[in-house]
Amino acid sequence: MNNVNVFIIEDTPEESNRLVKFLEANSYSISVVARSFREALILFHKVKVDIVIIDVFLNGSPDGIAFAEMIQANPETAKPFVFLTNLLDRQLFLRAKLTRPYSYLMKPFNELEVLYAIEMAVSMFYTEDNTFLNENEEVIINECCLFLKKGKSLKKVYFIDVIFIEIEEKCCAIITAKEKFILPMSLKNILKLLNNSLFCRTHRNFIVNIEKIEEIIPVDNLIVLDKNYKVPLSEKYRGVIKKYVH
Repeated sequence: MNNVNVFIIEDTPEESNRLVKFLEANSYSISVVARSFREALILFHKVKVDIVIIDVFLNGSPDGIAFAEMIQANPETAKPFVFLTNLLDRQLFLRAKLTRPYSYLMKPFNELEVLYAIEMAVSMFYTEDNTFLNENEEVIINECCLFLKKGKSLKKVYFIDVIFIEIEEKCCAIITAKEKFILPMSLKNILKLLNNSLFCRTHRNFIVNIEKIEEIIPVDNLIVLDKNYKVPLSEKYRGVIKKYVH
């Protein structure tokens, strides 16, 4: 499981250091800090990026806008991004607007505004046709991962890292090797959104990741999972399990 990875393009060390410290304190991961347009181009394709924070002016030129134009031109490289700048020029603002940033924040940045801008950008960008966003914006689900709300941020959880999901009171607990997330959704509704080639129901209160099954003990109605987690196997779902385990 990984945090949301933030790629920062900022040529002023004082500004970038403050931003990095603030974001890390709020559970975001920093992919890298690029100091120039050229450095950003080189590093962008070498690290994990979920969202980009771009300073419009880099070393005196509006290269931040050029970088945004470049990544938006190719659907395969498109990522959500926000501009963070002290730009006052109206014409440059109009050019920046054409790149369709998810937010436009003025320096010195307001910490709460930055958090809201990042969360909204991630939510909006990943709510495409193949993505689910619940009403409270506490989970985003797409083809390979979930973004789950944890404190003030959205944390990325890859499906392959989920060990199992269980009912906990009126919510669901999503269990990974390192962390537990509580989600206000029913098990039935979560199962509809998950890849049925990877996840299977074993009990009315449990869903397991098929890849995490270590052992099935029919005599004890028990399944042993990765990290020695144990979940029940009810009679109703024994036939379903047989389809996945050979």
